[in-house]
Amino acid sequence: MKRLLTALAAMVLALPVLAAELGDDGLHKTDWMRDTFKDLREDLAEANAEGKRLMLLFEQRGCIYCSKMHEEVFPREEIAGYIRDNFFVVQLNLHGDIEVTDFDGEVLSEKQMARKWGLLFTPSILFMPQDVPEGATAPQAAVAVMPGAFGPGTTLDMLTWVVEERYALDGDEDFQRYHARRIQERANGSTD
Repeated sequence: MKRLLTALAAMVLALPVLAAELGDDGLHKTDWMRDTFKDLREDLAEANAEGKRLMLLFEQRGCIYCSKMHEEVFPREEIAGYIRDNFFVVQLNLHGDIEVTDFDGEVLSEKQMARKWGLLFTPSILFMPQDVPEGATAPQAAVAVMPGAFGPGTTLDMLTWVVEERYALDGDEDFQRYHARRIQERANGSTD
């Protein structure tokens, strides 16, 4: 009986916290997403004022890969907590009609903005720098784009890579090399 209780306790502890609820638009909603006027220049200024990085998260209703991220990856406390502490997240709908103001000043609906930016897949995450060059669009200024659903390790490594500004370091460690190194370190027992 003691073994059964120990096994059940281990299974419960291994489960992520509850997945996000669906909003009226059919998109997952989390406590770390921001409800803004979707003027990206204002969102970037607010993110900077909070000492956070602006993250643009494109999703769509019925997206099985978005569901996978919201059910298996984002609810993990090490990921949800990291996002909460380090990112200002603006969710955008690949087929939505809400107006978005790009960094270059152009105002389009979410779906028109997705077309302008060449986004085809969901989820797609754009990570913005603290300063966007005058006249640049979001994808032109993005320091990284994460197209699609990835597992917890890859996702956490990407979030960390962006926050640590490893994209700006001189050297040979791009994200793929950084991620491979982190996989090896975890395999060797590193917990940091």
